[in-house]
Amino acid sequence: MGLRGARERRVRTGGVELCVAELGDPARPTVVLVHGYPDSKEVWSEVAARLVAQDFHVVLYDVRGHGGSTAPRPLRGGFTLRKLTDDFVAVVDAVSPDRPVHLVGHDWGSVQSWEFVTVARTAGRIASFTSMSGPSLDHFGHWLARRRSRPTPRHLTQLLGQGVRSWYVYALHTPVLPELAWRGPLGRHWPKVLEHTEKVPPGDYPTASLPSDAAHGAWLYRDNIRARLTRPRADAHAHAPVQLVVPLGDKFLSPRLYDDLERWVPRLTRRTVDARHWLPRSRPDQLTAWITEFVTRHEDDGKVDGEGGGAGVGPDPSALADDALPPKTVAPGTPQSARAPRAVQGSRAARAARQVRDPYAERFGGQLVLVTGAGGGIGRATALAFARAGARIVAVDRDPGTAARTALAAREAGAPGAWGETVDVGDERAMEKLAARVASDHGVVDILVNNAGIGLSGSFLDTTPGQWRELLDVNLWGVIHGCRLFGGQMAERGQGGHIVNVASAAAYLPSRALPAYSTSKAAVLTLSECLRVELAEREIGVSAICPGIVNTGITATTRFTGVSAEEEQRLQRASSRLYRLRNYPPEKVADAVLRAVLHDRAVVPVTPEARTARLLSRLAPGVLRALARRGPRL
Repeated sequence: MGLRGARERRVRTGGVELCVAELGDPARPTVVLVHGYPDSKEVWSEVAARLVAQDFHVVLYDVRGHGGSTAPRPLRGGFTLRKLTDDFVAVVDAVSPDRPVHLVGHDWGSVQSWEFVTVARTAGRIASFTSMSGPSLDHFGHWLARRRSRPTPRHLTQLLGQGVRSWYVYALHTPVLPELAWRGPLGRHWPKVLEHTEKVPPGDYPTASLPSDAAHGAWLYRDNIRARLTRPRADAHAHAPVQLVVPLGDKFLSPRLYDDLERWVPRLTRRTVDARHWLPRSRPDQLTAWITEFVTRHEDDGKVDGEGGGAGVGPDPSALADDALPPKTVAPGTPQSARAPRAVQGSRAARAARQVRDPYAERFGGQLVLVTGAGGGIGRATALAFARAGARIVAVDRDPGTAARTALAAREAGAPGAWGETVDVGDERAMEKLAARVASDHGVVDILVNNAGIGLSGSFLDTTPGQWRELLDVNLWGVIHGCRLFGGQMAERGQGGHIVNVASAAAYLPSRALPAYSTSKAAVLTLSECLRVELAEREIGVSAICPGIVNTGITATTRFTGVSAEEEQRLQRASSRLYRLRNYPPEKVADAVLRAVLHDRAVVPVTPEARTARLLSRLAPGVLRALARRGPRL
């Protein structure tokens, strides 16, 4: 994408000249993006475009010796954290002299930004800091010291694990060889390395300056690593709220590095994302949503407190992220990638009411979740569970009233931007319109829950072709349409995602009473297994949820074949009484859905009877067949 429309200026500081790019209206809140190693500011191009679409003033600059910025002479001693802090202050003085800025750093951009946010001379200049893939060297030094002083097996394992991940640090301390490698074969092949190992999409990144950027940037490590890790500062406390984004698949940094971070950051919000190291390129949508929410929250806090841009926001370390509202209208021709969700400026009272952190908030906060069949039962419970975790909710149901009520409940549960959609999932054209509308207005769905389903009971010979079509249109074709349309959008975006298909224990439990229903759910289970294999290379997870007897409203609408209307009503009432007597709540199934996404589980039997049947279907299927032959016809 590049930095199209950027305004460039040169900022002189400490014997170097920095190349600074600006996007958006300078009167809006300023977000400063600091790149890592071996990148230049263009690593942020995807995120920058999305932030500009959110009405932010976005500032990017090439770190000294990178991109369009000049290198210090001599190189040795020219990349210390003190000099990098001088550069940051000079940039902030130039682009936002009267208001504090919101700081975002990745990799070495995050490492140096930790310095910016913990030294006294920048206090009041930084309203918030979002860190990803780069720890404070001071915090890292204390982390190492504590584990060396208390060498428990767990601590030794952590030290060994991080020591292996840090192989590149040792390599960059060797003289001459890193420079030769980057100016030679490594520099030429680096874009392909990122594509294959980090799933970074191809394009105009990295830039042609990569070989010299990487050669100069080796001094970031040589000038700082040994000194800070052996003599870390004791006063490295953050003077601004911090949002920590931890990619769980990072090959260079262990998530354990941040175990003690609350000691240094009193106002900390943690996020985790199932991704690798280069988040600005592989997860720009998710980062934009989180940055937008965090910046908006602390801009709003600053206004409430009367503290200007939010440099001294009140403590709220455990408050959930405010959820996003539907985005503003964007100008025609704005690329789809720039249509990020617009964050709501939530009130202090609303946040105070949600100070108890939802256990899933770190993973799902800000993500766009679409749930079909959300009008009641498992679908409604799942939508509300994601809402409490800070996700943005699209509640889909063929009944407009129940969809609207679920959306309202989701807003009250913690998702102010939740909205309802009415659609028959078995209608291909209607689903295509829904998928296009959601993508255009709100962005690509991060998590899809195909939950909509109907019941049908009765013998195979009594089931008419029309009843088969009605059942399969919803239970199977609805899932196929959802996976094809929303899953296709996930794959095209190239930033991963997750699909949850709600099947049933009936998928692997033979029954004389449920041949059609069981067939539809078995097809959903097999489809889920096939999709999981196919979409794994695109980092899209697929889970099949298999509940057993759950107390939902499906029994009241289940059709019965081969009986009179009066007998059908009697059987519906009897089934409902049985399910109420069992009284397994849909909220437990919803929790299983969130855990399945969190841990990327393939097949999840939920109730005890579902787990028992699943085990027997694999170890002793004959037992299930024998029981089915003796079971009821209805």
